[in-house]
Amino acid sequence: MEQGHHYRVASTLVIHDNIRSGLLLILLLLAVTVNAEPLFDAHLHYSAADAKVLGPKALIETLDRNAISHAVVTGTPASHVSDLYHYAPGRIIPLLGVYHNHVDKADWHDDVSLPSYVETELKQGPWRGVGELHIFAKDRHSPVFRSIVELVSSRQLPMLIHGDPAVIDTVYDIAPTMQVIWAHAGTFPYPDLVADYIQRYPMLLVDLSMRDERIAPQGRLDDAWYELFVTYPDRFMVGVDTYSPSRWQSFDAVVARIQNWLSQLPEDVAAKLAYRNAKALYKKSE
Repeated sequence: MEQGHHYRVASTLVIHDNIRSGLLLILLLLAVTVNAEPLFDAHLHYSAADAKVLGPKALIETLDRNAISHAVVTGTPASHVSDLYHYAPGRIIPLLGVYHNHVDKADWHDDVSLPSYVETELKQGPWRGVGELHIFAKDRHSPVFRSIVELVSSRQLPMLIHGDPAVIDTVYDIAPTMQVIWAHAGTFPYPDLVADYIQRYPMLLVDLSMRDERIAPQGRLDDAWYELFVTYPDRFMVGVDTYSPSRWQSFDAVVARIQNWLSQLPEDVAAKLAYRNAKALYKKSE
């Protein structure tokens, strides 16, 4: 009985220690968030499924609660983003999503009607860029893709691309001076590969959404990512990426993680990643 008693006491102490450590981590993240610079979120989605559970007012309240000054938003279909933009034109940077529904994500590059749709929307809509386009190496020579790249480039707008390195190469073969935002630091998010592409293409910017665990495993900023950010501080932006309604539910925790690893960078570098680079790209002075 005595041995069992000691075991129970030891187990209880371990549990208490774990709880205490968890609470300390939460308090640390809250402190970082409270004291942090505002964010310019470079990658959000507001699609039909999101609009059913989160109206524009609640979305803006979420941004306010997390000190997000501006948000770049795309969606499926694009009409929801347009509505959101007209609700808060000073806060929302609308990107034209080319998918009519989520099924289109797989084969949009075969839809020969899309270039005409994109051209019309860019003429009459509020769009500040195009994307997120999901495309991979095997489809990179699609005539539809080429036409959209040429359309967007001719208007000197940025394009948000979710794709592998071969796709980035193809875009710059088509439009050498185009402003491309590489979503999620690419499909192979290794610091040395990202550095290679940043050096290769001066107009390439990198969106770091969905890569927080790679960048800062267990909350500690990885040395290789630190060196990458310090070496190329003008080339990165942060984002939460609300790819589904469930992501909105964890929005505050994701922002806290981003703010935590940003706080481990030199102040001027952190400010560029947090908001200055996105403000410069989208020409927001306020």
